[in-house]
Amino acid sequence: MLEMVGEFPNAVEALKYLNLHSVDVIFLDIQMPFLTGMDFIQTLKNPPKVVLTTSDKAFAIEAYEYECIVDYLVKPIHPERFRKTIGKLKNAYQPAMANGDSGTEEDMVEDSLYINIDKRLIKLHWGEILIIAAKGDYIEIKTITTTYRVHATLRKIKEKLPDSRFMQIHRSYIINLTKIIDIQDNSVLIERSVIPISRSHRPDLMQRLNLL
Repeated sequence: MLEMVGEFPNAVEALKYLNLHSVDVIFLDIQMPFLTGMDFIQTLKNPPKVVLTTSDKAFAIEAYEYECIVDYLVKPIHPERFRKTIGKLKNAYQPAMANGDSGTEEDMVEDSLYINIDKRLIKLHWGEILIIAAKGDYIEIKTITTTYRVHATLRKIKEKLPDSRFMQIHRSYIINLTKIIDIQDNSVLIERSVIPISRSHRPDLMQRLNLL
């Protein structure tokens, strides 16, 4: 069930609210005073799920570059199309919302995981993670901004990652498939890191890629 907790005439007022409150979903117009919808998303450090609304279809491709965007509604919005959006939101928050339970914030972490660093729990969204490497009794999680060292095994973290996005390509490496820049011979390039592909994992990787 959706409950509207706020409605704002512009992005500035919305930001003031979000600085003090947490929400699960934002229905966001692309054309707004002061900031566009895309600019607004970029100001949020950990954006919730977002449904974009607009009368211009031209923004659709750009919209899906953002991990947080669940759907894109073109005005005028028809009831049947809106119901499909609600279905997508329920799927995004499985299993809590799908079971009819709004759940707690801790339950709704299907797009992320928490790691324990110096007695602090740090939330990592799937889109932030680039590479996970085994280092003895530890793993190193390389993200877009930094690298975390966690006392865990590659097998343990692999169980928590979505297969649709992540894949183990070597006994010591798991990669985010969406972050691959280049593949050459027996290695992949992710940002500036060259990661080896083992012979046993290469066929599976080739099958997972959308090859032309």
